Amino acid sequence: MSLRYALLAILRVGPLSGYDLQKQFSQSVGHVWHAPDSQIYPELRKMEDEGLIEGEEQPRGERGTRRVYHVTDTGDAAYLEWMRTPISYQRVRDPAHLRAAYLENTTPDAARAFLRHHIAHWEGELEQFEGELTHIANVTNPMIVRRLEATPEAEHERTLAFKRFTYEGLAERARGEVTWARRGLALVDELGG
Repeated sequence: MSLRYALLAILRVGPLSGYDLQKQFSQSVGHVWHAPDSQIYPELRKMEDEGLIEGEEQPRGERGTRRVYHVTDTGDAAYLEWMRTPISYQRVRDPAHLRAAYLENTTPDAARAFLRHHIAHWEGELEQFEGELTHIANVTNPMIVRRLEATPEAEHERTLAFKRFTYEGLAERARGEVTWARRGLALVDELGG
């Protein structure tokens, strides 16, 4: 269900076509909530059926049209209720930590390769998150620019502070995963691999 609230959060800034919404999604909430196009478009249809958003056809080019969505009062109320409701946490499904629990069943070289891959993955994520922090500091992320344009100036610093807070948390998580995997490499060496 979180996908619909992520979509509502983006659409509350202003109307977007499905294509533009998907692009905005990947540049913003896509860092914290992954959803491929194959999930976004059906969810938009459900949201429209439930009266959370409205779509209207707009001309595009000489012959084409595009569907542009905006949040309804019902959608806005649902979003605000979601923001006030405590999160129901799910049990974690973490394939890397699952595999790490059974590294004794593979060779030291395979364990090292797995841990090095984990480090490379999280270093890449860290680079992305630090890049987003730079975009936040410089106000250069297109979604943030769009959000600030739709936000009263008195709320700009508050908006930026919570975006910064989110990406700092993601960066800390990435650093933690890198540190954990490096400890794993040391453990493989310590255990005689």
